[in-house]
Amino acid sequence: MAKNEPNLRSEEEIELAIIGDLLPNSLPFSDDVLDGKSGPLEVGRADALNARTQQYLEIVGVLDKLLPLGIKCNTSSIFSEGDFKSRQSHWWTSLEHCAHPNFLMIGQSTVEQVLKDDLDLPVCYQEKVVSISETKDGVTLNTDRGRKVHSKYAIAADGARSTVRQALNISFTGTKPEMMWAVLDTFIDTDFPLCSEIITFQLRGQSRVSWIPRERGMARFYVLLDGEITQKRAETPIREHIAPHRIDFVKTEWFSTFDVKERIASTFVSNQGTGRIILAGDAAHVHSVNGGQGLNTSIADAFSLGWRLAAAVKKTNLTSGAAVKLIRSYDTERRTVAWEVIDVAAALVRDTNHTAKQYVSTIEKNAGYITRMGVSYDGIGSELIEDSEQNIWKAGKRCPDIQLVGVGTDEAIRLYSITSYGKYLVLFVGESGVPQSFRDVCTNLILRTSDSEQAPVNSHSDGSQDEARIFSSDVVTTQDNFTVVVRPDMYIGYVGKGEGWKQYLGQLYVS
Repeated sequence: MAKNEPNLRSEEEIELAIIGDLLPNSLPFSDDVLDGKSGPLEVGRADALNARTQQYLEIVGVLDKLLPLGIKCNTSSIFSEGDFKSRQSHWWTSLEHCAHPNFLMIGQSTVEQVLKDDLDLPVCYQEKVVSISETKDGVTLNTDRGRKVHSKYAIAADGARSTVRQALNISFTGTKPEMMWAVLDTFIDTDFPLCSEIITFQLRGQSRVSWIPRERGMARFYVLLDGEITQKRAETPIREHIAPHRIDFVKTEWFSTFDVKERIASTFVSNQGTGRIILAGDAAHVHSVNGGQGLNTSIADAFSLGWRLAAAVKKTNLTSGAAVKLIRSYDTERRTVAWEVIDVAAALVRDTNHTAKQYVSTIEKNAGYITRMGVSYDGIGSELIEDSEQNIWKAGKRCPDIQLVGVGTDEAIRLYSITSYGKYLVLFVGESGVPQSFRDVCTNLILRTSDSEQAPVNSHSDGSQDEARIFSSDVVTTQDNFTVVVRPDMYIGYVGKGEGWKQYLGQLYVS
């Protein structure tokens, strides 16, 4: 039996089946992870984690393990006619309430290994789903190892050619521009001035070569080619674009090609949004790699989905119909975002046929998606976003990673550094006490002004003390007196005064 291979049973009952290479650590639990690959990814594929993804991975407790393994990069440069024409990073450095205003350049294989090491359950490699069906109570799937698995829900992250998506007859429509790229992960010897910058090279009015700095002293090159694509043919334009500098390719670790596809599933949840089979990652959406959207969007899918599934499976304190509402809102939110990701990546990939200045200008215009700090769910009809806002807090937007100071301790910390994945975060801004409601699904914090002299937290008539930590913050004013409900995916669901926060949570949970 191979390492990490479970003792397979011919038929079994589980809670959740994950099909494909969706990063399982982003979920709070799972029973079976089925992956058709022969084993863990060793080289290639994605190369960067953006600012929002780093926030996600901090919340699940693994970012500290990844940071020393990658390199930080927040500058995009243009090189043409033997010289740097510009360097720009303002869309990173201008980010507010963000502890990681940069890409973390790191290979997907490293990210997957760190996540897998942090996972308690084994991954079943070389096992594919061959058929799948569902009822109102659960999902049944059969694998090519002759195993039948019954689960409450199943996540299909089995790639652009998803067997599960096809079995469900979910359409996967879009466009396919006639553009073919080569990608090389290579170690080089060069007299080019090395720098931790993403460099777009311009030659003859086009920007067909990009250089991505990588960990371990490696370089990644993307090359847009016509006709037959080979490693040798890809190296030639790199030499032309980098001139007058010299470059030698010492050792190429990975060479691959990809053609651009832009497609999206008609629904990310079976049975028109009310079912138990859920698409994520490339099974749900595919697009150009330009802008580093692939892995980051897939991690966002997983982070958006995990807390919803945990609640739907466990059904602890859920109101009637809440499970369907939770899963259906995943489809509403993530499918809207996927459309926007496709549009951004499409604009970038088409601009490679134009000047580097135009290409970088398109990056700047779409910086909210490049950094992913501008991705939001407001105004799209999500059932879990109640239109409301106060100051920097707006429902549907990401929760700001504000600076806090512990009252009584003077310890300076960030909000995200004390938050863990799985529970709602309820912030009582400017208030002196918190009600004992929804304690099983919420973590409560009281935020006060930096110069606050307010009384301690109120006690209740039964003598119990509110279980809420108290912090001061410069973003709180003396006039503030409202409540913010932050969902487990660190998006704001509700902002308001009085009892409105209870009504918001009450649509899903019993107090």
